[in-house]
Amino acid sequence: MSKKISSALISVFYKDGLDKIVKLLHENGVQLYSTGGTQTFIENLGIPVTAVEDLTAYPSIFGGRVKTLHPKIFGGILHRRGLEEDVATAAHYEIPAIDLVIVDLYPFEETVASGASEEDIIEKIDIGGISLIRGAAKNYEDVLIVSSRDQYDEVYEILSAKNGSTDLEDRKRFAKLAFATSSHYDSAIHAYFARFEGGGNFRAGKVTPLRYGENPHQSARFYGDLDKMFTQLHGKELSYNNLMDVDACVRLIDEFEDLTYVIVKHNNACGVASASTPVQAYLNALSCDPVSAFGGVIITNGKVDKATAEELHQLFFEILIAPEFDEEALAILKQKKDRRLLVRKPVTLSKSQYRTLLNGVLEQDKDLSTEKADQFKVVTNVAPTEEQNKALEFALKICKHLKSNNVVLAKDGQLLASGVGQTSRVDALKQAIDKAKEFGFDLNGAVMASEAFFPFPDCVEIAHKAGIQAVVQPGGSIKDQLSIDYCNQSGIAMVMTGIRHFLH
Repeated sequence: MSKKISSALISVFYKDGLDKIVKLLHENGVQLYSTGGTQTFIENLGIPVTAVEDLTAYPSIFGGRVKTLHPKIFGGILHRRGLEEDVATAAHYEIPAIDLVIVDLYPFEETVASGASEEDIIEKIDIGGISLIRGAAKNYEDVLIVSSRDQYDEVYEILSAKNGSTDLEDRKRFAKLAFATSSHYDSAIHAYFARFEGGGNFRAGKVTPLRYGENPHQSARFYGDLDKMFTQLHGKELSYNNLMDVDACVRLIDEFEDLTYVIVKHNNACGVASASTPVQAYLNALSCDPVSAFGGVIITNGKVDKATAEELHQLFFEILIAPEFDEEALAILKQKKDRRLLVRKPVTLSKSQYRTLLNGVLEQDKDLSTEKADQFKVVTNVAPTEEQNKALEFALKICKHLKSNNVVLAKDGQLLASGVGQTSRVDALKQAIDKAKEFGFDLNGAVMASEAFFPFPDCVEIAHKAGIQAVVQPGGSIKDQLSIDYCNQSGIAMVMTGIRHFLH
């Protein structure tokens, strides 16, 4: 059902791009109502506008906290044009119909991010704006709500094409966007207050529909703003599974300060290596498991240069993430049209995790503990060498990001092999040894990391026979001494951290 806009309420914080809409409304004879800075903006365009204070006969009070909260404003928005009783009430109280509401919200998140005082942050909690958005969205049968400056261009196109009118489909779609805006805003405010209670930082965020979910028969959406975290330079949009792998990449690469490349497949790392040059770090990571790397997601904490891009270009991969790309590297990598290239921005991530489960939601703090050599407790007669300690630290960083049960084998800043997601730690170790042999790695002098304890000496015995010389594990089994005794008999160094890293 098409409706001609006869009057509009405009009250916005961001005015960029608003002028063309205001001029178009004026050309179509629309009565304009406004407040404060927006009123001045419209007047400076030479366009007549009625102050909200003149309509309500009330001034802006309490330092601007109350401006639009009045029956003549909300009655004008909420009364149902098709209901005779509502129309009669509006006429009796001289309440004009308001057919279009353009309003945005105080920049609450930006104020929090700026490190402003609590007083300033509280003042950026919008009351009138959020109420206008919800009221106009509720009455989408009669009212068009524009709740973000991101919608200005589209609204202008609609009003231009339809001579100042809107269809029910338009109004309903913008109502949906408005409720997404209010949901995100309220979630951000809740997250701010939850921090004082040790709560989570989950935000509904803007909604991005995905092509499908984990499988083609599942629908999916992403709640959040990827544009704040990445700039996509090339390739098609990210899928559900892509996002899962990207998250796994980001979590793992953030463990490393040295120049590192990580390759992830199905949320597990299949290649990790640190080196002095980008190309060597990549080639070492690839050599861990070049079969699994096919179709994987790659991330680095260093600039992608031409030499590395030439090597990367030989592999089919889904996504490459880096803080920076050389122009020559981009020219090479963009030759595959569907290959996604992402520049990662420096964004602080939430320290909480959420998972839907049964008829509720689990929340926990992220596992942000990564133990270093000075925290290791040597439990064997032989202590690790400095070189072995570095390898044990490296292996442990990877270990905490792999599905349990897992075992990681590493040496010289390189993942040699891992066994992941097994119901038995023995099976995980055997899987890792088999993979290392398959790809030609010599395990003599390598180290082993486990995300949980070894309840029996079988794993250290198997590892020793494969060439492992040092082991890191959390400890905590009542049979820890059995593994310690075997290590002492075999000249193996073992350290314990006292911290488990289960990942299910």
